[in-house]
Amino acid sequence: MTVLNLTPHNHILNMGSRNRFSSDTGNGIVPWLGIAAIVMLLDQITKIAITQAFTYGESHPITSFFNLVLVYNKGAAFSFLANQGGWQRYFFTAIGIAAALFIIYLLKKHAGQRLFCWALALILGGAVGNVIDRLMYGHVIDFLDFHVNNWHWPAFNVADSAIFVGAALFIIDELRRVNK
Repeated sequence: MTVLNLTPHNHILNMGSRNRFSSDTGNGIVPWLGIAAIVMLLDQITKIAITQAFTYGESHPITSFFNLVLVYNKGAAFSFLANQGGWQRYFFTAIGIAAALFIIYLLKKHAGQRLFCWALALILGGAVGNVIDRLMYGHVIDFLDFHVNNWHWPAFNVADSAIFVGAALFIIDELRRVNK
């Protein structure tokens, strides 16, 4: 759809042909921070709900391949460094905060690149959600347990899911950009 305004000093707005992945600044950083905040809130609400409904280690089968379980992760992805002396809490918190600040910088710089910013907003919301856990509890609360027979993927949470989806979108965005 093309809107034509013929009053003096106004420009032609071509809304229909605007590239959704363009690099203009659009509405700025606010929508992206809003998406990150929604991810963070969903993450924290689900973690609060699971900790109120379950005791540590308790598991409830939902399907033949999915359980809800309450576990804690003092490490990073796949429990990396989880069995260390506690220093990893501060290390991963610092990494999460540094990543969040860098992502905010990137969102400001590239606010109009929609797919790229979706990826960053999801990663930001997930990173902040897990940083909150580390600051409040000293560990990350995980509760989503997918499995095949007796082989279980490491339990994860909404924040981890958002980070994973954001990383996948980031890769798609890069591949799309390289192919242009």
